[in-house]
Amino acid sequence: MINSTTFLIVLRFILLVLVQVLVFNKLNFFGYINPLVYILFLYWYPIKQNRTTFILLCFFLGLCIDIFSDTFAINAAATVTIAYLRPTIMRFVFGVNYEFQSFKLNNSTKAQQFTFLALLIIIHHLVYFTLEIFSFANSLLILQKTVVVGISTLILGILFSTLFSTKKE
Repeated sequence: MINSTTFLIVLRFILLVLVQVLVFNKLNFFGYINPLVYILFLYWYPIKQNRTTFILLCFFLGLCIDIFSDTFAINAAATVTIAYLRPTIMRFVFGVNYEFQSFKLNNSTKAQQFTFLALLIIIHHLVYFTLEIFSFANSLLILQKTVVVGISTLILGILFSTLFSTKKE
């Protein structure tokens, strides 16, 4: 029998892949802004779950996006990078609460949630666009795409987080 946490993880995985591939990969705002909303999987993944399983799931998430987007494992590399760095980011954002794992993401402040999501997006996009452009001569272009696409992803991430929040007010 599959428990509710595992079911929710699998459902989010499938839905985020489908939404990214069928909706957001088709949108190009202003010709080059393509939000990468599948990063929300890393934001919503439970904190107390097995880290090895999490990194493997993130690899498969990135690989699924790569297969449908034809991007040669760039998404997989960027997703595994932030999956690996997630505990460090959480330690930076949540401090002592993360060390004792005595909190849930929904119980943290809005500023902490925003900072956590923003750091995930910035690191992912820096790795993604560095691998995509693969030229340090174009560092300004890498930073420009990271900021512009990052802002659009952050706005949509906050919107989705608000819409699909499990916290009852």
